[in-house]
Amino acid sequence: MKIAVPFEDGQVFQHFGRSAQFKFYEAENGQLLRTEVIPTNGQGHGALAGFLVQHGADVVLCGGIGTGAQVALMQAGIQLFGGLSGDADAAVADYLAGKLVFDPDIHCTHHDHDEGHSCGSHCGGGCH
Repeated sequence: MKIAVPFEDGQVFQHFGRSAQFKFYEAENGQLLRTEVIPTNGQGHGALAGFLVQHGADVVLCGGIGTGAQVALMQAGIQLFGGLSGDADAAVADYLAGKLVFDPDIHCTHHDHDEGHSCGSHCGGGCH
């Protein structure tokens, strides 16, 4: 199993679509085998699902994530656990131990569409 976490300075990066890198954790039978940090090379939002598929991700642990990215991950067969913050390694350890606390109704707070905000400028309008 391969777990991907949007990653910055050891922490779960809070805006999935703007992640500059992901940390990948390879695990088997609940044991961590190896980790690797891979840059996204400027790929963002919708393209990240393809990036994650290319790198063999089965699961994504993240903070905020827009609806378009959630749909892309679902269509790619990648399980999503959102609403996380803090230490990325600790989140993965909790996931592997079966005690991860996450928000099944997570959304990206940058996509709340309140006064004066248009997501079209950074997600191609695909977050509706």
